[in-house]
Amino acid sequence: MLQAAPPPGFVQAMSERKSSPIKKDEKKKKNFPGTNSPPKYSKAARRFYNQNFREPQRLGKVLAAAGVASRRGSEELIFEGKVTVNGSVCTTPQTRVDLSKDSIYVNGNRLSKKLPPKFYFALNKPKGYICSNGEESKSVVSLIDDYWKIWSKANHGVPRPRLFTVGRLDVATTGLIIVTNDGDFAQRISHPSSNFTKEHLISISEGTEVDGVHCVPDSVELLSAQADAPRPRLRIVVHEGRNHEVRELIKNSGLQLHSLKRVRIGGFRLPSDLGLGKYVELKEADLKLL
Repeated sequence: MLQAAPPPGFVQAMSERKSSPIKKDEKKKKNFPGTNSPPKYSKAARRFYNQNFREPQRLGKVLAAAGVASRRGSEELIFEGKVTVNGSVCTTPQTRVDLSKDSIYVNGNRLSKKLPPKFYFALNKPKGYICSNGEESKSVVSLIDDYWKIWSKANHGVPRPRLFTVGRLDVATTGLIIVTNDGDFAQRISHPSSNFTKEHLISISEGTEVDGVHCVPDSVELLSAQADAPRPRLRIVVHEGRNHEVRELIKNSGLQLHSLKRVRIGGFRLPSDLGLGKYVELKEADLKLL
């Protein structure tokens, strides 16, 4: 049954509430909840800020992001005096620049203010090819020229991205090499501090001893003999990836090296059906393995 009159004391309480002043702080807190918490911006607002008011970046990082070379390669270009900023030669990679405002030239070519799309390739390097960013006819990058002929037709007038290898394999070594124009990606994969493991298959001359081998790789395994691989073979895994590291390990161990092939970087393994000199474009799932 509904009450005809309010409960006892209700009218008196309401009367006291009306007559008592509301404190400013209390009113502010009531009318504007959460004013002490930091403001939340939309993704669009954050993206607009990053694109228009982002702080200047280090010159070496900007060149790497633009696909000029890896972070280390970009710094070498700067040290060699091949980079100018607003008309002046700059030899300090730490110099802060704004790609949208500053005029940057590398080897006489102006750096585009628009960052190019990123490309990633896994290539099965044959013997006799060098990991160079130059114009040599037998450079690893030249093996992807057919891809760019098709790409250039579909992107008429767009400058061809500059590719470089992630790390290096010496001229006599075969196997997996990553080619890209993403300098930050290359820096992350190739730097010794990344601790990415690299797996190599090694064939050694007959008659050499494996027992007592002294080396500092992550692991060494003598593989069982196979019909298509009559020579004794080792699987060796390293994580530093320093120049000629595997060859030096074999040499210092008293073994005679016959061939050396890299088959894995991190979690990405060279496809078994990828012929020498052939390549595949890496997909998003592949990049997650690196």
